[in-house]
Amino acid sequence: MFFLLGLAANGWVIGSTHQLIYDDLSRIPPHGVALLLGTSPYTHTGRHNLLFANRIKAATALYQAHLVRQVLVSGANPGPAYNEPRKMYQALRRHGVPGGAITLDFAGFRTLDSIIRAHRVFKLDSFIVVSQRYHEYRALFLARHEGLNAVGYTWPNEDQRQSIRTEAREYLARIKAVLDLYVLYTRPRFLGKPHPIEPGQALPRHYIAEVFGRS
Repeated sequence: MFFLLGLAANGWVIGSTHQLIYDDLSRIPPHGVALLLGTSPYTHTGRHNLLFANRIKAATALYQAHLVRQVLVSGANPGPAYNEPRKMYQALRRHGVPGGAITLDFAGFRTLDSIIRAHRVFKLDSFIVVSQRYHEYRALFLARHEGLNAVGYTWPNEDQRQSIRTEAREYLARIKAVLDLYVLYTRPRFLGKPHPIEPGQALPRHYIAEVFGRS
């Protein structure tokens, strides 16, 4: 029974969002803001993470093509040794995205947190999700449930198949997303004060210390 429910949940998540994902810049409509979902620059084995590199290239391409004017980087920040938003910020800067076009969200502990915070904290109704295709199905499913006008962009020619470990984890994560929305009614771990983003204008840097007690 659980297996059938898992298949149904995954089919629902993928089937309802696959037409919202683009890998061609000439086809994707402008949205003003890209929501770059966090990941580590290194794999669990210590190697450079191709998923990280491709997300950075995708967000940079959207900015350089003037399809977005602001990149909201949302990820986990459990401690000084692991800080997804900061690492992604540094990588974006190396790729030529100006600091004034980047906003950091240090409370993107889960994809659900990142999506809902983009709407409730940063006051976005429309954005382009930047991640990998397998992840964007779930992110867009969450965004559509929140009533948001969101599409996804993934780096072109990226292998759509991932490792068995990654595929299995995402299969379970899609089931959890359906349960979070329709059974558990899960909310983000932290919201805090609203800090609206105006596309093209970064949040003041002091908001990091104000909201999270760190500089």
